[in-house]
Amino acid sequence: MADEHGPAGTGGKDPARQHDAGVRDEELERRRRELGASLATRLPDRLEGEGAAKAERPVGYAQAFKLSSEFIAGIAVGVAIGWIVDRMAGTSPWGLIVFLLLGFGAGILNVLRSAGLVAEFGQGRKPRSDPDK
Repeated sequence: MADEHGPAGTGGKDPARQHDAGVRDEELERRRRELGASLATRLPDRLEGEGAAKAERPVGYAQAFKLSSEFIAGIAVGVAIGWIVDRMAGTSPWGLIVFLLLGFGAGILNVLRSAGLVAEFGQGRKPRSDPDK
């Protein structure tokens, strides 16, 4: 007895249609693998995970914030010491000017140390940017 959806005993599905669907599924799977391989060669960063790309951006911002805050802190400490020296010694504005310049230099040195471009004082280490030596 034949069902209106297909021959009897096949659960209402035509075996030829099942075979065609299986071939189409295999063809789609093959094409999906080829596309994945093609994308992997063109966009390696995206396949490693979008989270990795998003995680790199805040690290860069954190590094920039760290370097800028170290620079500003050096200048602020120099100004504070200069102002205190001027108040106590009555040498206004020379203490402020001298210590502002010293703070500026210290801020630059701190930034260079943080970035790994200058070895720390008293340490026998070489700069991090020169791995060959």
